[in-house]
Amino acid sequence: MTTPALTPRRADWLVALAAITMLAGALLMGLIFFYAPTEATMGVVQKIFYIHVPSAIAGYLGFILCCAASVWYLLRGDVRADVVARAAAEVGVLFCLGVLLTGPIWARKAWGTWWTGEPRLLLTLVLLLIFVAYILVRQFGGRSDLTRKICAVLAILGVADIPLIRYSVERWRGSHPQVITGEGAGITPEMQLVLTTSFITFALLFVTLLALRVRIGLAEEQADAAWRAVETADLRAEDLLDRSHP
Repeated sequence: MTTPALTPRRADWLVALAAITMLAGALLMGLIFFYAPTEATMGVVQKIFYIHVPSAIAGYLGFILCCAASVWYLLRGDVRADVVARAAAEVGVLFCLGVLLTGPIWARKAWGTWWTGEPRLLLTLVLLLIFVAYILVRQFGGRSDLTRKICAVLAILGVADIPLIRYSVERWRGSHPQVITGEGAGITPEMQLVLTTSFITFALLFVTLLALRVRIGLAEEQADAAWRAVETADLRAEDLLDRSHP
């Protein structure tokens, strides 16, 4: 297992990234509520679209990155890859939760119900629950190699659900808007501009949260390694004392 080499570093770039993300978020809110036209059928509720769709993409990205880092950990035993995997899983869960919270609000207006039980929705819920289980195992399983490997397998199984979500869109259409396949009713140029801005903003937010969580994770690993070193030194000191005083 590779132990991460950690040294104190300035985080000015992370502060700057967070500031840029906040400015982009403020700009996005202004565009959503004051620039994007109000959809004729659903009214202002349709504006959730600019949060709902980018959240889904960011959630998928987090889970895929978690899977990739988990595979790297299984192959190389690099703790830094495991830290990235954990951070990506937590950020992915955050965005996926956003999808499942904003979706019902949109659905209530569009379909007259909060939840329809369509395959796409159920599979997305399963995806979220798998990675919630991942986080719980990490939380209560400690930092052992066994825990890391179990979670790596969970990440791989979880990502396998994403193609099923895509397949459910193509195989069982349902009443959910076909945003991914591009078979929806279409959007105006103004809506397209706001949606593009939303994608950029959520990408910045994703990178900011991921970088911050990775930094915290590496610091936690460093602290844990230092604590284990102190415990080992204490045991050796006690052993030497026992030998010197038969």
